[in-house]
Amino acid sequence: MTAADDLTAWLRLTLAPGVGPLTARQLLAAFGPPQQILQTAPAALARVAGTAVASALLAAPDAARRDLIARTVDWAAQPDHACIALDDAAYPRSLLDLPDPPPLLYAVGNTALLDGPRRLAMVGARNPTAQGERDAYAFAQAFSAAGVTIVSGFALGIDAAAHRGALAAACPHPGSTIAVLGTGCDRVYPARHRDLAHAVAEHGLLLSEFALGTAAAKGNFPRRNRLISGLSRGVLVVEAATHSGSLITARLAAEQGRDVFAIPGSIHNPLAHGCHRLIRDGAKLVETAHDVLEEFGWQAPLPAANPEPAAHGHAGHTGDGGDGGQAPDCDVLRALGYDVRSFDELAARTGWSADRLGARLLDLELQGHVARLPGGRFQRIARA
Repeated sequence: MTAADDLTAWLRLTLAPGVGPLTARQLLAAFGPPQQILQTAPAALARVAGTAVASALLAAPDAARRDLIARTVDWAAQPDHACIALDDAAYPRSLLDLPDPPPLLYAVGNTALLDGPRRLAMVGARNPTAQGERDAYAFAQAFSAAGVTIVSGFALGIDAAAHRGALAAACPHPGSTIAVLGTGCDRVYPARHRDLAHAVAEHGLLLSEFALGTAAAKGNFPRRNRLISGLSRGVLVVEAATHSGSLITARLAAEQGRDVFAIPGSIHNPLAHGCHRLIRDGAKLVETAHDVLEEFGWQAPLPAANPEPAAHGHAGHTGDGGDGGQAPDCDVLRALGYDVRSFDELAARTGWSADRLGARLLDLELQGHVARLPGGRFQRIARA
Protein backbone atom coordinates (compact mmCIF):
# COMPACT_ATOMS: atom_id res chain seq x y z
CA MET A 1 0.00 0.00 0.00
CA THR A 2 1.40 3.41 -0.97
CA ALA A 3 1.68 6.43 1.27
CA ALA A 4 -1.14 8.03 -0.71
CA ASP A 5 -3.36 4.97 -0.11
CA ASP A 6 -2.56 5.07 3.60
CA LEU A 7 -3.38 8.78 3.84
CA THR A 8 -6.58 8.23 1.88
CA ALA A 9 -7.71 5.67 4.46
CA TRP A 10 -6.96 8.07 7.32
CA LEU A 11 -8.91 10.80 5.54
CA ARG A 12 -11.88 8.52 4.95
CA LEU A 13 -11.89 7.77 8.68
CA THR A 14 -11.44 11.33 9.96
CA LEU A 15 -13.77 12.99 7.43
CA ALA A 16 -16.64 10.55 7.89
CA PRO A 17 -19.73 12.22 9.40
CA GLY A 18 -19.97 11.63 13.15
CA VAL A 19 -16.32 10.66 13.61
CA GLY A 20 -14.50 12.99 16.01
CA PRO A 21 -11.25 12.42 17.91
CA LEU A 22 -12.87 10.30 20.65
CA THR A 23 -14.78 8.05 18.24
CA ALA A 24 -11.73 7.69 16.01
CA ARG A 25 -9.61 6.61 18.96
CA GLN A 26 -12.22 4.05 20.03
CA LEU A 27 -12.35 2.60 16.53
CA LEU A 28 -8.57 2.50 16.22
CA ALA A 29 -8.28 0.77 19.61
CA ALA A 30 -10.90 -1.80 18.65
CA PHE A 31 -9.97 -2.62 15.07
CA GLY A 32 -6.50 -1.32 14.29
CA PRO A 33 -5.47 1.10 11.50
CA PRO A 34 -8.01 2.77 9.20
CA GLN A 35 -7.54 0.23 6.41
CA GLN A 36 -8.79 -2.50 8.76
CA ILE A 37 -11.60 -0.32 10.12
CA LEU A 38 -12.88 0.22 6.58
CA GLN A 39 -12.96 -3.57 6.03
CA THR A 40 -14.75 -4.40 9.28
CA ALA A 41 -18.29 -5.77 9.30
CA PRO A 42 -21.03 -3.17 9.87
CA ALA A 43 -22.36 -4.90 12.98
CA ALA A 44 -18.93 -4.85 14.65
CA LEU A 45 -18.43 -1.18 13.84
CA ALA A 46 -21.91 -0.35 15.12
CA ARG A 47 -21.18 -1.97 18.49
CA VAL A 48 -18.30 0.51 19.01
CA ALA A 49 -19.48 3.68 17.25
CA GLY A 50 -23.18 3.27 16.55
CA THR A 51 -25.14 2.40 13.43
CA ALA A 52 -24.98 5.86 11.85
CA VAL A 53 -21.20 6.07 12.07
CA ALA A 54 -20.80 2.50 10.82
CA SER A 55 -22.93 3.30 7.78
CA ALA A 56 -21.02 6.53 7.09
CA LEU A 57 -17.66 4.77 7.28
CA LEU A 58 -18.56 1.94 4.93
CA ALA A 59 -20.46 4.05 2.39
CA ALA A 60 -18.54 5.41 -0.59
CA PRO A 61 -17.55 9.06 0.07
CA ASP A 62 -19.76 11.60 -1.66
CA ALA A 63 -18.39 13.89 -4.37
CA ALA A 64 -17.42 16.67 -1.96
CA ARG A 65 -15.45 14.32 0.29
CA ARG A 66 -13.81 12.58 -2.69
CA ASP A 67 -12.64 15.98 -3.91
CA LEU A 68 -11.35 16.97 -0.46
CA ILE A 69 -9.47 13.68 -0.07
CA ALA A 70 -7.84 14.08 -3.49
CA ARG A 71 -6.90 17.71 -2.79
CA THR A 72 -5.44 16.77 0.59
CA VAL A 73 -3.32 13.96 -0.84
CA ASP A 74 -1.93 16.40 -3.44
CA TRP A 75 -1.42 19.06 -0.75
CA ALA A 76 0.51 16.67 1.51
CA ALA A 77 2.85 15.77 -1.37
CA GLN A 78 4.12 19.36 -1.59
CA PRO A 79 7.47 20.31 -0.03
CA ASP A 80 7.25 21.13 3.72
CA HIS A 81 3.63 19.93 3.87
CA ALA A 82 2.65 16.91 5.94
CA CYS A 83 -0.30 14.96 7.27
CA ILE A 84 0.79 13.23 10.48
CA ALA A 85 -1.37 10.31 11.58
CA LEU A 86 -1.75 9.05 15.14
CA ASP A 87 0.40 5.97 14.36
CA ASP A 88 3.17 8.01 12.69
CA ALA A 89 6.57 8.17 14.40
CA ALA A 90 6.50 11.94 13.85
CA TYR A 91 3.28 12.37 15.84
CA PRO A 92 4.03 14.47 18.96
CA ARG A 93 4.27 12.16 21.94
CA SER A 94 3.02 14.86 24.31
CA LEU A 95 -0.41 14.73 22.64
CA LEU A 96 -0.80 10.99 23.11
CA ASP A 97 -1.72 11.51 26.77
CA LEU A 98 -4.77 13.59 25.85
CA PRO A 99 -8.12 11.81 26.09
CA ASP A 100 -8.94 12.99 22.56
CA PRO A 101 -5.73 13.42 20.54
CA PRO A 102 -6.40 14.42 16.92
CA PRO A 103 -6.17 11.32 14.76
CA LEU A 104 -4.64 13.40 11.97
CA LEU A 105 -2.57 16.58 12.09
CA TYR A 106 -1.94 18.91 9.15
CA ALA A 107 1.40 20.73 9.16
CA VAL A 108 3.37 23.24 7.12
CA GLY A 109 7.01 23.87 7.99
CA ASN A 110 9.51 22.22 10.31
CA THR A 111 7.79 19.20 11.88
CA ALA A 112 10.93 18.44 13.94
CA LEU A 113 9.72 21.19 16.31
CA LEU A 114 6.93 18.84 17.42
CA ASP A 115 9.38 16.65 19.27
CA GLY A 116 11.91 19.16 20.59
CA PRO A 117 12.84 18.99 24.28
CA ARG A 118 11.83 22.59 25.08
CA ARG A 119 8.35 23.89 24.26
CA LEU A 120 6.48 26.65 26.10
CA ALA A 121 3.03 28.05 25.32
CA MET A 122 2.46 31.80 25.49
CA VAL A 123 -1.11 33.11 25.36
CA GLY A 124 -3.00 36.25 26.28
CA ALA A 125 -5.39 39.00 25.31
CA ARG A 126 -6.39 39.74 21.74
CA ASN A 127 -6.46 43.46 22.55
CA PRO A 128 -3.50 43.83 24.91
CA THR A 129 -1.94 46.97 26.29
CA ALA A 130 1.16 48.27 24.52
CA GLN A 131 3.23 47.06 27.49
CA GLY A 132 1.68 43.59 27.34
CA GLU A 133 2.48 43.30 23.65
CA ARG A 134 6.06 44.43 24.26
CA ASP A 135 6.42 41.92 27.09
CA ALA A 136 5.10 39.06 24.95
CA TYR A 137 7.49 39.89 22.11
CA ALA A 138 10.52 40.35 24.35
CA PHE A 139 9.86 37.28 26.53
CA ALA A 140 9.32 35.10 23.44
CA GLN A 141 12.51 36.43 21.90
CA ALA A 142 14.47 35.60 25.04
CA PHE A 143 12.95 32.11 25.28
CA SER A 144 13.62 31.35 21.62
CA ALA A 145 17.21 32.53 21.99
CA ALA A 146 17.49 29.96 24.79
CA GLY A 147 16.36 27.20 22.42
CA VAL A 148 12.73 27.14 23.55
CA THR A 149 10.00 26.64 20.94
CA ILE A 150 7.12 29.06 21.54
CA VAL A 151 3.65 27.58 21.00
CA SER A 152 0.69 29.90 20.55
CA GLY A 153 -2.64 30.23 18.79
CA PHE A 154 -1.94 32.72 15.98
CA ALA A 155 -4.59 35.13 17.27
CA LEU A 156 -4.35 38.90 17.30
CA GLY A 157 -2.52 40.56 20.18
CA ILE A 158 -0.36 38.52 22.56
CA ASP A 159 -0.30 35.39 20.36
CA ALA A 160 1.01 37.28 17.34
CA ALA A 161 3.56 39.19 19.42
CA ALA A 162 4.85 35.90 20.85
CA HIS A 163 5.21 34.33 17.39
CA ARG A 164 7.04 37.41 16.10
CA GLY A 165 9.34 37.59 19.10
CA ALA A 166 10.27 33.92 18.74
CA LEU A 167 11.03 34.39 15.04
CA ALA A 168 13.18 37.44 15.78
CA ALA A 169 15.50 35.71 18.26
CA ALA A 170 19.08 36.71 17.48
CA CYS A 171 20.56 33.25 17.94
CA PRO A 172 22.20 30.84 15.49
CA HIS A 173 19.72 28.11 16.45
CA PRO A 174 16.56 29.76 17.78
CA GLY A 175 13.80 27.67 19.28
CA SER A 176 11.37 29.21 16.81
CA THR A 177 7.60 28.85 17.05
CA ILE A 178 4.56 26.63 16.44
CA ALA A 179 1.29 28.32 15.48
CA VAL A 180 -1.71 26.10 16.30
CA LEU A 181 -4.56 27.12 14.02
CA GLY A 182 -8.32 27.14 14.45
CA THR A 183 -8.73 26.76 10.68
CA GLY A 184 -7.40 24.52 7.97
CA CYS A 185 -3.70 24.94 7.20
CA ASP A 186 -4.61 26.42 3.81
CA ARG A 187 -6.51 29.32 5.45
CA VAL A 188 -5.06 32.42 7.09
CA TYR A 189 -7.10 33.79 9.97
CA PRO A 190 -7.04 36.60 10.79
CA ALA A 191 -6.34 37.75 7.23
CA ARG A 192 -3.94 40.47 8.39
CA HIS A 193 -1.56 37.72 9.53
CA ARG A 194 -0.78 36.58 5.98
CA ASP A 195 2.85 37.75 6.16
CA LEU A 196 3.23 36.24 9.63
CA ALA A 197 1.84 32.94 8.34
CA HIS A 198 4.49 32.87 5.60
CA ALA A 199 7.23 33.64 8.14
CA VAL A 200 6.06 30.90 10.52
CA ALA A 201 5.80 28.37 7.67
CA GLU A 202 9.35 29.22 6.58
CA HIS A 203 11.04 29.36 9.98
CA GLY A 204 8.66 27.50 12.30
CA LEU A 205 5.53 25.37 11.97
CA LEU A 206 1.84 25.90 11.18
CA LEU A 207 -0.24 23.12 12.72
CA SER A 208 -3.94 22.22 12.64
CA GLU A 209 -6.25 19.31 13.34
CA PHE A 210 -8.87 20.76 10.98
CA ALA A 211 -9.30 19.58 7.41
CA LEU A 212 -8.18 21.77 4.53
CA GLY A 213 -10.68 24.47 3.73
CA THR A 214 -12.03 24.67 7.29
CA ALA A 215 -12.97 28.28 8.00
CA ALA A 216 -12.77 30.00 11.37
CA ALA A 217 -15.68 29.05 13.66
CA LYS A 218 -16.29 29.81 17.31
CA GLY A 219 -16.18 26.16 18.37
CA ASN A 220 -12.80 25.55 16.75
CA PHE A 221 -10.78 27.67 19.15
CA PRO A 222 -11.44 25.81 22.44
CA ARG A 223 -10.44 22.62 20.59
CA ARG A 224 -7.28 24.36 19.39
CA ASN A 225 -6.46 25.45 22.96
CA ARG A 226 -6.09 21.89 24.24
CA LEU A 227 -3.37 21.33 21.62
CA ILE A 228 -1.52 24.54 22.57
CA SER A 229 -1.24 23.36 26.17
CA GLY A 230 -0.83 19.69 25.23
CA LEU A 231 2.20 20.39 23.07
CA SER A 232 3.92 22.43 25.78
CA ARG A 233 5.81 21.84 29.00
CA GLY A 234 4.01 24.82 30.50
CA VAL A 235 1.80 27.81 29.67
CA LEU A 236 2.71 31.45 30.30
CA VAL A 237 -0.22 33.89 30.37
CA VAL A 238 0.92 37.42 29.60
CA GLU A 239 -2.29 39.47 29.86
CA ALA A 240 -5.84 38.19 30.31
CA ALA A 241 -9.16 39.55 31.48
CA THR A 242 -11.19 37.63 34.05
CA HIS A 243 -13.19 35.77 31.39
CA SER A 244 -10.44 35.48 28.78
CA GLY A 245 -10.12 32.44 26.56
CA SER A 246 -6.49 32.32 27.70
CA LEU A 247 -7.74 31.13 31.08
CA ILE A 248 -9.29 28.14 29.30
CA THR A 249 -5.85 27.25 27.96
CA ALA A 250 -4.39 27.65 31.45
CA ARG A 251 -7.10 25.42 32.95
CA LEU A 252 -6.49 22.77 30.29
CA ALA A 253 -2.77 22.96 31.00
CA ALA A 254 -3.36 22.34 34.70
CA GLU A 255 -5.66 19.40 33.90
CA GLN A 256 -2.97 17.98 31.61
CA GLY A 257 -0.34 18.24 34.34
CA ARG A 258 1.48 21.18 32.76
CA ASP A 259 2.91 24.11 34.70
CA VAL A 260 1.05 27.41 34.57
CA PHE A 261 2.83 30.77 34.78
CA ALA A 262 1.44 34.31 34.79
CA ILE A 263 2.90 37.80 34.55
CA PRO A 264 1.35 40.17 37.10
CA GLY A 265 0.31 43.71 36.28
CA SER A 266 -1.26 46.80 37.71
CA ILE A 267 -4.37 46.33 39.87
CA HIS A 268 -5.91 49.09 37.75
CA ASN A 269 -5.43 47.16 34.49
CA PRO A 270 -8.45 44.91 33.69
CA LEU A 271 -6.17 42.76 31.53
CA ALA A 272 -4.11 41.89 34.60
CA HIS A 273 -7.07 40.53 36.55
CA GLY A 274 -7.01 37.13 34.84
CA CYS A 275 -3.30 36.74 35.56
CA HIS A 276 -3.82 37.72 39.19
CA ARG A 277 -6.60 35.15 39.48
CA LEU A 278 -4.29 32.46 38.10
CA ILE A 279 -1.59 33.41 40.58
CA ARG A 280 -4.08 33.25 43.47
CA ASP A 281 -5.07 29.78 42.23
CA GLY A 282 -1.48 28.55 42.26
CA ALA A 283 0.12 29.69 38.98
CA LYS A 284 3.76 30.67 39.29
CA LEU A 285 4.39 34.41 39.24
CA VAL A 286 6.83 35.42 36.50
CA GLU A 287 8.81 38.66 36.36
CA THR A 288 11.59 37.65 33.99
CA ALA A 289 12.19 34.99 31.35
CA HIS A 290 14.81 33.57 33.68
CA ASP A 291 12.07 32.62 36.15
CA VAL A 292 10.64 30.09 33.67
CA LEU A 293 14.00 28.88 32.38
CA GLU A 294 15.13 28.25 35.96
CA GLU A 295 11.91 26.43 36.84
CA PHE A 296 12.52 23.87 34.09
CA GLY A 297 16.30 23.78 34.40
CA TRP A 298 16.71 25.15 30.88
CA GLN A 299 20.11 26.80 30.63
CA ALA A 300 19.97 30.04 28.65
CA PRO A 301 23.01 30.80 26.49
CA LEU A 302 24.42 34.29 26.90
CA PRO A 303 23.53 36.57 24.00
CA ALA A 304 26.16 37.07 21.31
CA ALA A 305 27.85 40.43 21.07
CA ASN A 306 26.40 42.78 18.45
CA PRO A 307 24.20 40.25 16.62
CA GLU A 308 22.55 41.24 13.39
CA PRO A 309 19.03 42.67 13.64
CA ALA A 310 16.31 40.13 12.89
CA ALA A 311 13.85 40.84 10.07
CA HIS A 312 10.28 39.88 10.82
CA GLY A 313 8.71 43.29 11.06
CA HIS A 314 10.28 44.02 14.47
CA ALA A 315 13.80 44.93 15.48
CA GLY A 316 15.74 42.04 16.99
CA HIS A 317 18.32 42.20 19.76
CA THR A 318 21.00 44.73 18.90
CA GLY A 319 22.79 44.80 22.21
CA ASP A 320 26.12 46.33 23.08
CA GLY A 321 27.86 43.16 24.12
CA GLY A 322 28.50 41.79 27.59
CA ASP A 323 29.83 38.56 28.91
CA GLY A 324 27.55 37.84 31.88
CA GLY A 325 30.40 38.61 34.30
CA GLN A 326 31.34 42.23 34.64
CA ALA A 327 28.56 44.57 33.56
CA PRO A 328 28.86 45.50 29.87
CA ASP A 329 29.32 49.14 28.99
CA CYS A 330 26.08 49.77 27.12
CA ASP A 331 23.61 52.54 26.38
CA VAL A 332 20.85 50.93 28.47
CA LEU A 333 22.91 50.63 31.64
CA ARG A 334 24.26 54.15 31.17
CA ALA A 335 20.68 55.44 30.78
CA LEU A 336 19.58 53.46 33.81
CA GLY A 337 22.40 54.53 36.10
CA TYR A 338 21.57 53.35 39.62
CA ASP A 339 18.11 54.89 39.76
CA VAL A 340 14.77 53.13 39.36
CA ARG A 341 13.44 54.06 35.90
CA SER A 342 10.37 53.18 33.84
CA PHE A 343 10.46 51.58 30.42
CA ASP A 344 9.30 54.84 28.83
CA GLU A 345 12.06 56.80 30.57
CA LEU A 346 14.66 54.39 29.25
CA ALA A 347 13.19 54.55 25.75
CA ALA A 348 13.40 58.35 25.84
CA ARG A 349 16.95 58.34 27.23
CA THR A 350 18.30 55.79 24.73
CA GLY A 351 16.21 56.73 21.71
CA TRP A 352 15.70 53.00 21.07
CA SER A 353 12.56 51.37 19.71
CA ALA A 354 10.33 49.55 22.20
CA ASP A 355 11.12 46.13 20.71
CA ARG A 356 14.86 46.70 20.72
CA LEU A 357 14.84 48.07 24.26
CA GLY A 358 12.61 45.27 25.59
CA ALA A 359 14.87 42.61 24.09
CA ARG A 360 18.02 44.24 25.49
CA LEU A 361 16.51 44.60 28.96
CA LEU A 362 15.67 40.89 28.97
CA ASP A 363 19.26 40.10 27.94
CA LEU A 364 20.51 42.17 30.85
CA GLU A 365 18.05 40.48 33.23
CA LEU A 366 19.25 37.05 32.14
CA GLN A 367 22.85 38.15 32.73
CA GLY A 368 21.90 39.40 36.20
CA HIS A 369 22.67 43.07 35.55
CA VAL A 370 19.10 44.43 35.72
CA ALA A 371 16.08 43.66 37.92
CA ARG A 372 12.51 44.17 36.73
CA LEU A 373 10.39 45.80 39.42
CA PRO A 374 6.59 46.00 39.79
CA GLY A 375 4.92 48.61 37.60
CA GLY A 376 7.19 48.11 34.60
CA ARG A 377 10.23 49.72 36.28
CA PHE A 378 13.86 48.64 36.16
CA GLN A 379 16.89 48.91 38.45
CA ARG A 380 20.53 48.16 37.90
CA ILE A 381 21.98 45.41 40.09
CA ALA A 382 25.35 46.20 41.67
CA ARG A 383 27.67 43.22 41.33
CA ALA A 384 30.93 42.52 43.06
